[in-house]
Amino acid sequence: MFFRPPMIPLTRTKLAGNPQEGTPRREGNRLGAVEIRTIRTDDGGGHLEVHSFSPAAVPALHAGGESPGDPGSAGQPGVVVIHGTLVTDALYRPFAMKIGRLLGRPVHTYNRRGRGGSSAQPEDYSAATEVSDLATVIRATGSTDVVAHSYGGFVALQAARTEPIRRLVTYDAAVSLSGSLSRRWRPELEYSMAAGQLDHAWAHLVQGLETAGPVSKLPLGALRMLSILSARTRLGAEMRQLLPTAVAEMRAVLNADAALEDFTGITAPTLMLSGGWSPSYFAETGRQLAAAVPAIDFALVPGQLHEGPLRPGHRLALTTARFLANDVNLRLRRLRADRHPPGNRLRMGQ
Repeated sequence: MFFRPPMIPLTRTKLAGNPQEGTPRREGNRLGAVEIRTIRTDDGGGHLEVHSFSPAAVPALHAGGESPGDPGSAGQPGVVVIHGTLVTDALYRPFAMKIGRLLGRPVHTYNRRGRGGSSAQPEDYSAATEVSDLATVIRATGSTDVVAHSYGGFVALQAARTEPIRRLVTYDAAVSLSGSLSRRWRPELEYSMAAGQLDHAWAHLVQGLETAGPVSKLPLGALRMLSILSARTRLGAEMRQLLPTAVAEMRAVLNADAALEDFTGITAPTLMLSGGWSPSYFAETGRQLAAAVPAIDFALVPGQLHEGPLRPGHRLALTTARFLANDVNLRLRRLRADRHPPGNRLRMGQ
C-alpha cells in the first residue's frame, strides 16, 4: 500500500544533512537547483526537512478561471508533495520537478517524521501529527495545493477535512472506510518487529498490503529471502530501517478508520487517482468517496502500478498538473532546452 518493491533499481539523490532552521541552502544535481531547509513543527518538539524546487522561467499553463498568478513570475503559491511509507522524499523529486515545470510553480517535498533530516516519530504519533506537520509545511512554503501518494494520500485527505487546501490530488490513497483495511493488517508484523525479525516483518507487510505486484503473491519464505537479498542494496537497507515507522503509520490508518459521511465536509476540489494495475482496494475507496462527496472526483489511470509517481514518464504529472491548474483543454508541447534532450522537457500550451 505504501511503498515500492526494492528489487527495482532507482536513481537516488543524495540526502543532505540536518541544516539549522532558518538557514536554507542550495544544492545542484541533475534535477536542477534544490533549496533545503528545516522548519519547526507546531508541537515544538520536532522539525521537518523540506526540499524546494523552482522551475526555470518558461511559459506556464494559465489556469482556466483560477489563475494562481502570472506565468513564470516569482512568488507564486507552491505545491506540496507528500510521500508514502518506507521511503523518503528523495524518490519523489523527479515527479515534483515535472509538476513544477508543467505549472511554472514551485513544488516542495518534505521528509515526514522518522526519516531523512526530520525528527523521529513522537510516542503519541497519530494521523493528527501528520496533519499538523502538513499544515506547518503549507504555511512555511506559501503553498495552496497538495499532491499525495499512498499513505501521503491518507494524510492529505485527513487534512482536507480541517485545513485550507485549494486543490488536492491523491494517488492510491490509503484510507480505511468502515474497516476496509483492517484485514490488511497482520499482527505477525508487529510481533516480528518486537522480536527484531525484520525480514519476517517485511514479508508480512508486503503480503498483507499486496502493493509489490506479483511479488506480493510469493510465499512468506520467498519474501523473507528477498528481504535478505534486498538489504544489500541502498534502497532495501533504507526500507528495513524505516520498518518501525511503517508499523506506526499502519496503526494510524486503522485508528483513523472512518465512514463516508466523515469526509462530506471536504470542500476543496479533489481528484483521487488509482493505477490500473494497483491493488483494487485503492480504486474502490476512490469510487466510494467520489460517490459520497461532491468535491471529490475519481479516475483510474490505465497501465500504472502502485508506485506510479516514482516511475519514469509524464502521464501522472500531466494529469496532476491539469487538475491543479483547472484546465481541461490542456495538451502537451515539447520544448527544446540546452540542458535537456528533445522530448525530455514538457510544457503546457494551447
